[in-house]
Amino acid sequence: MTKDFILASGSPQRKTLLEQIGFAPKAIISADIDETPNKKEKATAYVKRMALEKALAVAILHEGNIVLAADTIVVAGATIIQKAKNNEEQEKIMQLLSGNAHRVLTAICVVSKCGKPTVRLSTTKVHMKNLSSNEIKSYVDSQEWLGCSGYKIEGSMEAFVRKINGSHSGIIGLPLFETKNLLNGAGII
Repeated sequence: MTKDFILASGSPQRKTLLEQIGFAPKAIISADIDETPNKKEKATAYVKRMALEKALAVAILHEGNIVLAADTIVVAGATIIQKAKNNEEQEKIMQLLSGNAHRVLTAICVVSKCGKPTVRLSTTKVHMKNLSSNEIKSYVDSQEWLGCSGYKIEGSMEAFVRKINGSHSGIIGLPLFETKNLLNGAGII
């Protein structure tokens, strides 16, 4: 069912997740912002800022509309994992994550009709199994990781995850519990 809000994301995964809970947006408008982290910016501050900036960039152009935006990052220790540009970079990412726990942070921002933004953060701890060089090569060759920070859990990657503490939908890119509550709070029922 179409709801009266704009999704400020071109992510097909976010659209699908929203539809799973009956919250199809009336429009999808990707925000075009600079996603470069500030010097010494902590991961939580960075991901919240990205969600806020994406939501505000679209809300400014569509005043009087409720706007939902999100940003998802993978964090290993204090390092924000950036999107790999090629297979070699993705291989290094997989080696870094192999056998270790890492965090997936997803910030959600809803801008109300009167322009007030509200931001929430979902943190999920993901425990990966030790990956063999063949498993890493197979995943990298699959190209499933293209366009995302770290990896896409939906698909073959899920077979490498030993345990998740937090939101599965948050790893995909939109924690549904927090999202539904924010949209409900903005008047989307």
